[in-house]
Amino acid sequence: MKIGVIGTGNMGTVLISSFIDSWAVKPSHLSIVNRTIEKANNLKNQYPSLYVAGNAEEVVNRSDIIFICVKPHEYFPLLKKIRSGLKQKQLVVSITSPIKVSELETFVPCDVARAIPSITNRALGGPSLVTFSSQCSEVNKERLLYLMSQISTPIETDEEVTRVSSDIASCGPAFLSYLIQQFIEGAVAETELSAEQASILATEMLIGMGKLLEKDYFSLETLQKKVTVKGGVTGEGLKVLEQETGEMFHHLIQRTHKKFEEDRRGIKLQFKEESKQN
Repeated sequence: MKIGVIGTGNMGTVLISSFIDSWAVKPSHLSIVNRTIEKANNLKNQYPSLYVAGNAEEVVNRSDIIFICVKPHEYFPLLKKIRSGLKQKQLVVSITSPIKVSELETFVPCDVARAIPSITNRALGGPSLVTFSSQCSEVNKERLLYLMSQISTPIETDEEVTRVSSDIASCGPAFLSYLIQQFIEGAVAETELSAEQASILATEMLIGMGKLLEKDYFSLETLQKKVTVKGGVTGEGLKVLEQETGEMFHHLIQRTHKKFEEDRRGIKLQFKEESKQN
């Protein structure tokens, strides 16, 4: 199975490195391309057998599955360039939520799917979100699920909840990292604890908490109950969180969905204009 990756930004690089490190794909079976060639060459320095293509069309010609890892507004110009070279048995995989698989499958002559990775996949863990087009073959479904299962826990997701699912699975590490950093800064500002000590404590706490959840000792809800002693310090801290977070995460979801709708309007316009031309 030959894999192509168009775009070696943050998520493209996560996919490439994770596929190789998990032994899901041999470096020699991976073809990559990036608008800024230096980024692609940096990956080749790490994995010498990796093939750096001269253009996106070459990646398509060398691959069975093509991951498109560019920004949403760059999709349609790219697809216009490569679609004449796509063959029916190939699979094009989008990694972004604003592009619907139902739109992509009317635009290219091959199978289509979406696979939204998470930064946690770099450690060969965490979730990925997978959605297949209505016409996607069982062979390509199995291929993609196998690939993603080597670096993540793939979760099949309906179009209607892809955005909010991505907020939790893909954006979640950034959101929670911000909150933990605020926690650290508060502890350092209010006490004699050093920033280095606070960072070590927070990091080890998160690793341990992840292991508790992974081994199914506790759920998120039961973790709170187990740590909270009636009338104790944790309970007082939770009261502050209840008071001050309020509807913060409601507002967060509202904001991400607003941005999503802005992106969708741009995609719909591109799709409409292309349909007129055809």
